[in-house]
Amino acid sequence: MASFNKVILVGNLTRDPEVRYTPKGTAVTDIGLAVNRVYTTDNNEKREEVTFVDVTLWGRTAEIAGEYLKKGRPCLIEGRLQMDTWDDKQSGQKRSKLKVIGEALQLLGSRPGGGDGGGEDRQSTRSTTAPPKGAAKSEPDEDEIPF
Repeated sequence: MASFNKVILVGNLTRDPEVRYTPKGTAVTDIGLAVNRVYTTDNNEKREEVTFVDVTLWGRTAEIAGEYLKKGRPCLIEGRLQMDTWDDKQSGQKRSKLKVIGEALQLLGSRPGGGDGGGEDRQSTRSTTAPPKGAAKSEPDEDEIPF
């Protein structure tokens, strides 16, 4: 039987990222993402619900998140679901939580402080995914530089 595990989320950060490093030097950060859903009830009443999702980012993606993302900033995360299980130290019970392992990150929204001088809320997207293996190396396009 075939399996497929892919998640795409767009939301706002609930806290500033804090980058840590493993003993082997790999960067890792855990971020919280608030994903809003607006819907209309049968009574034509607009409602909004928020889902809070924990996301773990690794490597260069974690470093970019730590450098450019702040609480409240919007971003797009592509990744996969993973069940995290552990023993609670206080109660000794088994605990589990479903979280997202982020494999790609796109920064959304305007740069902080304007930068383009136009004052309009221009949307920019920056991807942190690496080019495919075997791709010719060339000078980076200005739109691909994450700053």
